[in-house]
Amino acid sequence: MVKVDGYEVPEGLYYTKDWEWVKVEGDKVRVGLTDYAQKQLREVVYAELPEPGTSVTQKEPYGTVESVKAVSDLVAPVSGTVEEVNEEVQSSPEILNEDPYGKGWLLIIKPSNLQAELANVMDFNQAVEWHKTLIKEG
Repeated sequence: MVKVDGYEVPEGLYYTKDWEWVKVEGDKVRVGLTDYAQKQLREVVYAELPEPGTSVTQKEPYGTVESVKAVSDLVAPVSGTVEEVNEEVQSSPEILNEDPYGKGWLLIIKPSNLQAELANVMDFNQAVEWHKTLIKEG
């Protein structure tokens, strides 16, 4: 785990410029919001997630997250089929603020073309550099 100006960036994950993280778990991926995203949103009050069995496409919206500040699209980091949705996030969206890399995960996706699509997201080192750039520009 590295902290970039107070924002946590755990190792072993992939990251998107849509503020999501991806953890490869065998032939599936777990997806969630980054620490940076939840801190920018501030208090998350609602999450709209797709039903299991829904197809998602990389770089296309699949749901929304609403905070006291804004409504933001959730954008698929990889293409595939939603296998599982974190029901706890839908009933208690504050979990996204409290534990974005643990209990606050959003979806588990069975990817259709994982290796090719991982080339379109950032690895840990790229994500750390990107966070540094964001903070300088912020």
